[in-house]
Amino acid sequence: MTRYLIALHRPDDYDPAAAEDEAMRRGISALNEAMVAAGVRVFVGGLQAPGRALSLRLRPDGQVQVMPGPYLSTEEHVGGFWVLEVADLDAALDWGRKAAVACRAPVEVRPFH
Repeated sequence: MTRYLIALHRPDDYDPAAAEDEAMRRGISALNEAMVAAGVRVFVGGLQAPGRALSLRLRPDGQVQVMPGPYLSTEEHVGGFWVLEVADLDAALDWGRKAAVACRAPVEVRPFH
């Protein structure tokens, strides 16, 4: 079995309260329940807005500088993710497809080392 990251991408101005209706919340809950029932879900987590992030950067003098905001300046961010343990990439892609449908958003599937 291999572990995969299923990362959900959202626009930086995404507001869950405004964008997620009851049908979408039910779909996400059903997806999570299916992952648990299949025994593939290792961890799941939703992330707060990128404005809540802190970035740490190593300076040339060896000190670590803490800066407000995300490390990368982009128009989208990882809004949440699952760590799944599945047989192969095809199985991970199947779950990724289900996540894209339930969350109505782009999803990235990436294996762990």
